Amino acid sequence: MPKMVLDLRGLSCPQPVFETKRAIENPSFEELEVIVDTKTSVENIQRLLANFKGIFYTVEEGEDIKVTISRRQG
Repeated sequence: MPKMVLDLRGLSCPQPVFETKRAIENPSFEELEVIVDTKTSVENIQRLLANFKGIFYTVEEGEDIKVTISRRQG
């Protein structure tokens, strides 16, 4: 399955966390890119991801913040 992209800019917490959780709980989830615009959203998403085993992520900061999440490392 190709990488899914969730553009969650402009949404206030906890909505980005709920949308991210729904996407990674999908059985077909392999890789996901989440785009947010606040550090608070990133911190909350990182807390969410800490509860899932076998999930890896990277964070890229720029004009927007991209969190790339996958089931496999690398």
